[in-house]
Amino acid sequence: MRLLFLAVLRRHTGNAITAQRVRDHLEAAGHVCILKDALDFESPSEISNFIKAESLEAAMALHLYRGGRLLPGHGIPFGIIFGGTDLNEDVKHGEKNKVMGRVLEEARFAVAFTESMKETAQRQWPHAKDKIYVQSQGIATVPNTTFNWNTFLQRSEINQSADNLHVFLLICGLRQVKDPLYLVDAFSEWHQEEPNIYMVIVGPEVDPVFTREVKAKVKRTAGVRLIGEMAQEDLHAVMKNCFAVVNSSVSEGMSAAILEAMDLEVPVLARNIPGNAAVVKHEVTGLLFSDPQEFVRLAKRLGGDPALEKQIVANGREYVRMYHSWQVERNTYGHLVRMLEGSSED
Repeated sequence: MRLLFLAVLRRHTGNAITAQRVRDHLEAAGHVCILKDALDFESPSEISNFIKAESLEAAMALHLYRGGRLLPGHGIPFGIIFGGTDLNEDVKHGEKNKVMGRVLEEARFAVAFTESMKETAQRQWPHAKDKIYVQSQGIATVPNTTFNWNTFLQRSEINQSADNLHVFLLICGLRQVKDPLYLVDAFSEWHQEEPNIYMVIVGPEVDPVFTREVKAKVKRTAGVRLIGEMAQEDLHAVMKNCFAVVNSSVSEGMSAAILEAMDLEVPVLARNIPGNAAVVKHEVTGLLFSDPQEFVRLAKRLGGDPALEKQIVANGREYVRMYHSWQVERNTYGHLVRMLEGSSED
């Protein structure tokens, strides 16, 4: 079967990585999957022309609003994967909410990463409750074995000779919903007390206006560095070398960076929001903070308590192994796409 798969493909953002992984699953099941950036299409008529030109028989979209709104009305069956901001942010806007409800009426299935995402969707659109499936993200990490950590530190202008160097890594696209500046002031104060502590923000420049604000703030803030996007294997190598991975987002569907850190046996400190609390159990698989001061308290505690660090890392790794199996994810999407195959004659 020939499928169109729409997603927002900013490189190395969570949704782009998820889309590429799901495409691989669909192709492994024997389908031709054409992955396209939803932002490249301005109207449903452009999608219609593309479907005809490519002889496409079915479609999928990652993100109910950005991708999903382009799919109804073309006479081919389709499925949806919730992204995160569709359920956490877009639902608050009346017109977007209505559009998403109409998309779900026509969709053959919808995938939520967590039970709480499924419950949110069911509350918003009760008519869709029987077509929503839960499939957590499958995680596989492949750190670049030739990556040079010291070169990375040099490039980041971090003093490699600092005793007991602790690098905290915040991985996110530079946009407001990721709130990369949330911890910056508190972290900088801590760095001035303990110069061996650094925070490095890594990610693509998604929102140009907000990126300028982030760059200006980081430039005048001690102990905080900003690095552009990196190849996935290099990013995994950086994660493996850092002291902890941090998430300070206002809203998350399911953070791949948190799960990858757990898989790589790196401690996680995450802002206490529903998407993060769904995967980080406080003091079991990671640490949850509610404000910048609590982040600093917990980070200091982690640094001074090797037993806690060891316990969190072991539990996180086991959690990912149990609940975020790449193979289980592959099997699920293989099953779901057969639902589209079965209905393409309708």
